[in-house]
Amino acid sequence: MSELDRRQFLSRSWKWGLGFIGVAGVWTSWDLLRPGTPTGFGGVVRTVTADEVPEGGVVVVPAARAYLTKHEGEVIAIAEKCPHLGCRVAWCESSGEFECPCHGSAFNRLGEHRTGPSPRGMDRFPVVLEDGVVNVDTGALEDGAPPGSESIDEPKRGPSCAGGH
Repeated sequence: MSELDRRQFLSRSWKWGLGFIGVAGVWTSWDLLRPGTPTGFGGVVRTVTADEVPEGGVVVVPAARAYLTKHEGEVIAIAEKCPHLGCRVAWCESSGEFECPCHGSAFNRLGEHRTGPSPRGMDRFPVVLEDGVVNVDTGALEDGAPPGSESIDEPKRGPSCAGGH
């Protein structure tokens, strides 16, 4: 074999090798580059059946960062984040209210503002029932109602979990 043939062979081998590496890189990266259907928080979260959501109570859905409740047969998904400064608002079973531990805002079972510095009620997520299962669209947040617009008359049941109000 002459020296020129050897150079051509090595040159072509390097080009083919780099070409294979490039194709392999594109092949393995395709799944990362292709847009997929969002799942988990930020997308649609499949939760419990509508029958499991109590009319006068609350179901915690950690995957959706939300609470589910039912009012007049309609399932409502309430975001767990306080509209005031973004603290996680907890459901207090003893008082029957959502209570923000940071600055003392309180909300009724539907997330409507009762007391405290929050500028509005708790935000909500759209809900779609599919085959009896509640699907919460955590990618589409709806602002809560302004203060003073309570639609249910459920007085405070008992002592507050936060102890302040």
